[in-house]
Amino acid sequence: MSPILFELLLRSIWETVLMTAASGLISLVFGLPLGLALIATERGGIAESLWVNRVLGAVINGFRSVPFIILLVALIPVTRLIVGTSIGTWAAIVPLSIAATPYYARIAEVSLREVDRGLIEAARAMGGNRWTIIREVLVPEALPGIVAGFTVTLVTLIGASAMAGAIGAGGLGDLAIRYGYQRFETSVMVAVVIVLIILVCGIQWVGDRLVARLDRRG
Repeated sequence: MSPILFELLLRSIWETVLMTAASGLISLVFGLPLGLALIATERGGIAESLWVNRVLGAVINGFRSVPFIILLVALIPVTRLIVGTSIGTWAAIVPLSIAATPYYARIAEVSLREVDRGLIEAARAMGGNRWTIIREVLVPEALPGIVAGFTVTLVTLIGASAMAGAIGAGGLGDLAIRYGYQRFETSVMVAVVIVLIILVCGIQWVGDRLVARLDRRG
């Protein structure tokens, strides 16, 4: 691999990490509250409201049902409105975040649903309000699952960011398409695959170690 291609590889790694980290953070900030809202408003929840639950569920399912490559194109006007352009790393963060948020919301919902109902009822019996139950019971008890789900979301985002390279988002996917595929640079394609494997394995390893530390059952 030539020095120029190596420099491009380093820049692409940084762009992929930036896209994954930024969209992952946004999905956590918005996805976890959505997951909490789904659990809280379901039948028998701490803030039962079935119509809110159904509306939220329908919106989340709607976004999750759209393939990511179609979402990339459909959100071009929104992306231009937010960042002023529809190509580049920052532009890709918008559809990545919008795709990852409902995905993570459902994962968080599953983890939160596994919390022992007896603990919630005990907190209620002791006079705990909704926010106290969320802060002191739901989130702490579901934390290992929440972290594990976030790890899966980050891994999924790495794959999605590579797909975003197909429309000029930059990153490893763009490098693999422009140089590895279109210019028949086999060394570039191999390097991209190796880097993606390392990134995914690294994130999964860190996530697994953190979950092991947080899991009270261990």
